[in-house]
Amino acid sequence: MVRNTADCTLKEISPLSAIDISDNRALSEVLLPTPPLAIPKKSVRTTLRASTLDGVFATFFGSVTTGVLLTNFLLELGATSVEIGLLSSIPMFVNLLQPLGAYLGDRTTSRHWYSLFIFGSSRLLWVILLVLMAGVNDSPSEHHQLLIWTLGVVFVTHVLGSLGSASWFSWMAALVPRQLRGRYFGVRNSAANLMNLICVPLMGWGVSSWKGGAIQGYGIVLSLGIVAGLLSLVFQWFMRDVNPQAPIPESSCVSRGDSNELATRWFKDTNFLIFLLYFGTWTFAVNLSTPFYSLYMLDNLHLDVSLVTLYSSLTAGANLLMLMVWGKLADRIGNRPILLSVGILVAVTPIFWLATGANPASVWIGLPLIHVLRGSTWAAIDLSMHNMQMSVAPLRNQAGYFAIAAAITGVSGALGTTAGGFLAQIPSLGGLAGLFALSAVLRLLALLPLVFVREHRSQPLIHAWREVKLAFGLSFNRVRKNDLLLGFRPQTVLIQAVGLANRLK
Repeated sequence: MVRNTADCTLKEISPLSAIDISDNRALSEVLLPTPPLAIPKKSVRTTLRASTLDGVFATFFGSVTTGVLLTNFLLELGATSVEIGLLSSIPMFVNLLQPLGAYLGDRTTSRHWYSLFIFGSSRLLWVILLVLMAGVNDSPSEHHQLLIWTLGVVFVTHVLGSLGSASWFSWMAALVPRQLRGRYFGVRNSAANLMNLICVPLMGWGVSSWKGGAIQGYGIVLSLGIVAGLLSLVFQWFMRDVNPQAPIPESSCVSRGDSNELATRWFKDTNFLIFLLYFGTWTFAVNLSTPFYSLYMLDNLHLDVSLVTLYSSLTAGANLLMLMVWGKLADRIGNRPILLSVGILVAVTPIFWLATGANPASVWIGLPLIHVLRGSTWAAIDLSMHNMQMSVAPLRNQAGYFAIAAAITGVSGALGTTAGGFLAQIPSLGGLAGLFALSAVLRLLALLPLVFVREHRSQPLIHAWREVKLAFGLSFNRVRKNDLLLGFRPQTVLIQAVGLANRLK
């Protein structure tokens, strides 16, 4: 059975024929065999497998130290909406340090050792919180002190993370061949979301049902998360190291978007500036409401944390199923058409929350459907956004461009969450309901600059829509019923990750 699944997967991701390429101008660049660096194919295969496993265990760590589990932990300690907004804004504010991180990372001779030092230190810091949780009692004063310590640990770990993010992103951009970026990151993210789908509901149930209380229960899952986070770093040993100071070989197949200008000249790159305008305003509009969805369900609707984590698993499941579809589609039509079309649906999603309540219809139908929609659409947004950053940034000094984008969007995202925290406490604006409506309007406005961004391999929306219908038609018309059910099995995702690496010839 596993062998049949692997065969279907390898057939599914096989290169298109010359006829397919000639009929599709967007594919002519993507399918050219132009790896960013001259690295042996066997080494790239091993790197892609290791990177997938790294992402799986890092996702487990991230699901414990961010998201609904951490939000519920802070609510148990008595956190307010302002403190929840501060929690969400911390990782965005510290993105201002990403240019410094890119500078430091480019001055080293090893991406691997720099990443190991930065992310290893940031994950070990959570051990401090475990020690503090062991001695806390039920007094409000100690709960408040633990709350402050938690925010402090979150701040320091995200400062370290911001110093390593641009370097890691540039590392992956150098290792993953252009012709496989959409499909590979789709499969990698699907494998990571599979971990979310399985583990987050179990951890939520464990926290809510732990006999020692939710705080002690969170301490148990935090210890497991720390182990998983350190294990993810072990798999990075099997990834090909890159020396950022080594010269980049010239290639005639480099796309027109790749230039030799210095990263310090980014402010003269009009196309990159327009992309930053879109990215920054979009991030502000999204973060105005997104961090408060969990607060809305836990505090306003008074839902149990186990039910909220179940909703999160629905989001992860939908994300898991759609990522590979969006990845293939992005390789065919480009990233900009997906960001524009799917972005409209993401923009109006906050309005759907206004129709929900604590009634059974919302709990068992409305909220699950919203989370499925969120997972399906954000699979396209996240994947296309990261790939488009690689597309608009020059080949040389990519880490500097990635850091500038992260810094600007980090500030705008932090301002969004901070503003959302204060606006949610103003009764005249309608509380969280008014905040959701305002976010929807700003998201639609944020899409306007994206119309003027140039991505050389993207297709016009009319042609892209034809490819969308073709892609989804092939996905559902050419697959037999038994094969479709087989493709949804969990082991298929990891098999596709291995199969995709083996296609590098």
